[in-house]
Amino acid sequence: MKKAACLIALLALPPHLGAQEKSKPNVLLICVDDLKPTIGAYGDKLAVTPNLDRLAARGMRFDYAYCNQSVCSASRNNLMLGSRSTSLGIYDLSQNFRKAVPDAVTLSQYFMNNGYRAEAVGKILHSGHGNSDDAASWSVPTITEKVVEYADPASSAGGRLTREEAYFSNKELGRIGQLPKGAAWEIADVPDNAYSDGRIADEGIKRLQAAAERKGTPFFLGIGFTKPHLPFTAPRKYWDMHDPTKFKLAENTKPPQDAPPLAGKKGGEITNYEPIPDNGKVDDENARKLIHGYYAATSYMDAQLGRVLDELDRQKLWENTIIVLWGDHGWHLGDHGYWTKHTNYEQANHIPLLIIAPGMKPGSTRQLTETVDIYPTVTELAGLPKPSVPQPIDGVSLIPVLKDPSVRLRDHAYHCFPRGEGRIGRAIRTERYRFVEWKVPGAPADTAKLELYDYKEDPTEKQNLATKQPEVVKEMQAILARHPEAEPKPLARKEKK
Repeated sequence: MKKAACLIALLALPPHLGAQEKSKPNVLLICVDDLKPTIGAYGDKLAVTPNLDRLAARGMRFDYAYCNQSVCSASRNNLMLGSRSTSLGIYDLSQNFRKAVPDAVTLSQYFMNNGYRAEAVGKILHSGHGNSDDAASWSVPTITEKVVEYADPASSAGGRLTREEAYFSNKELGRIGQLPKGAAWEIADVPDNAYSDGRIADEGIKRLQAAAERKGTPFFLGIGFTKPHLPFTAPRKYWDMHDPTKFKLAENTKPPQDAPPLAGKKGGEITNYEPIPDNGKVDDENARKLIHGYYAATSYMDAQLGRVLDELDRQKLWENTIIVLWGDHGWHLGDHGYWTKHTNYEQANHIPLLIIAPGMKPGSTRQLTETVDIYPTVTELAGLPKPSVPQPIDGVSLIPVLKDPSVRLRDHAYHCFPRGEGRIGRAIRTERYRFVEWKVPGAPADTAKLELYDYKEDPTEKQNLATKQPEVVKEMQAILARHPEAEPKPLARKEKK
């Protein structure tokens, strides 16, 4: 196989490349924090995302891609282990995945075990809230950057440590509520590298340059952009790309009628920022500013992505590099009266997913897809042996879909979120419906609280139909029954001796 092999050859998928090892494709994994499909290529007419759009034009766009849990740390575990949260029993930000599976082999580790050099710049795995990066996953230490930072000291109570800065730097975790709030947004006349994504792009470019000079060793490079995560700190020029008068407030700002109260959320992350009140209620003026900020921060990230893609072109690496762009979860922009993530609803779980490979015919697909599908897909695309690892691989390879977008590998996507009382909401999303069962793992089925939404008739989730459409509920329960009960706590696994 020549180095400039086309995807037709890659998709023939020999079990391994054997003697052709020097032709192993590189992998560029681009993770974007809190990015929902507010992207031109996904049909968002207000988005200014030319680089995301050009990347989508070169590969496969997954229109029905969903995270497995709408919270940063757990979702990144799902990506890097190929395991759902309900298999690991790891749902929160603070617990490291190795508490569940000490000898797990992450996606980057698997590539390392097969002769790759693995590096990370920015946020791939979650650091903060008591958690930390995983040294075993990389050939060299990860270059991390701040998720929460400000250029103007006035945005952080005069340059003091703010609540969210403390969370992400693992400082003062026992007294977060006593720390000042930081600003929810900042508009400053500063260069792009005044904020982390600019510096992440700078370092990513250096890594690509070094990789191009390094002969004989394929690379697995993870680049993790932090925006549009709060706070919406982006140089002024990205705010100026958008006309704030064009942004509309959420159509439906109330929780779904007849939904169990535990399915919703109150306050949370958004209340750690000024000028948001502690009760989490955002007035219309601030709502418009937050929406504007989300789009501005996305445009800022997009520009940094463009710089990385330009370097990929300059180094002539496109011809032998698999690229995956993935958003870790969605984001509420005032729908149901919610902001940020942390629910089982559509806006918190729908994500962008783009897969690009050498010679690949571009297109789009409506195949229902999960984050856990990335692990088996990328390893197979690279021609590596099928993973045999300690953790469960819950995903399926999407290569049949990359060959033919009309192929269907599954009839639903699966995700979850935990709530009080020990209940875990296990959810399935078909093209038309979402069904959620809120239940304590192992408890009788009749103790569950149920939700059902029909996205054909009710796209903004105004009405829980669980009691009104029992036949559909029965169909959805049969699908959910294919999945095992959720693991309530880290699995008691011992390292194999």
